[in-house]
Amino acid sequence: MSELSDRLEADMKTALRAGEKTTLAAIRRARAALLDAMKAPDAPPELDEATETAVLQRLVKQHRESIEQFEQGGRDELAEKERAEMTVIESYLPAELDDSQIESVVREIIAAEGLTEQRDIGKVMKPAMARLRGQADGGRVREIAARLLEEGSG
Repeated sequence: MSELSDRLEADMKTALRAGEKTTLAAIRRARAALLDAMKAPDAPPELDEATETAVLQRLVKQHRESIEQFEQGGRDELAEKERAEMTVIESYLPAELDDSQIESVVREIIAAEGLTEQRDIGKVMKPAMARLRGQADGGRVREIAARLLEEGSG
């Protein structure tokens, strides 16, 4: 078992003993998602850290989408529940980089590749996401890359 799986197992037992329903639900959802990833036809017998991080990031993204939908529907109590579970899952992810750190990586890639056009965003995103995997949301990276390419072509 991986370090993350061990940590989830221990935290689940603690949450169960303490009666923390929200934490318990979030951890169970995370463990289920990791088990599903392990059962995928192309999955290795043991998930690596990058894959585990990607699975948890997908869960966080699902929570964000649910929060948005609940808020649009006026279901604030359900949005708050989703927000609480998302916070628990985020605690198992590596710390995200701030915009200036992301911008630094993106600027480096743009300079190294000599990119200047907005249409070159795909050429920026692939190496940027490879370097920032697990540390930055793809949407934020895309926004920063688009802004920098626009500045460079303007």
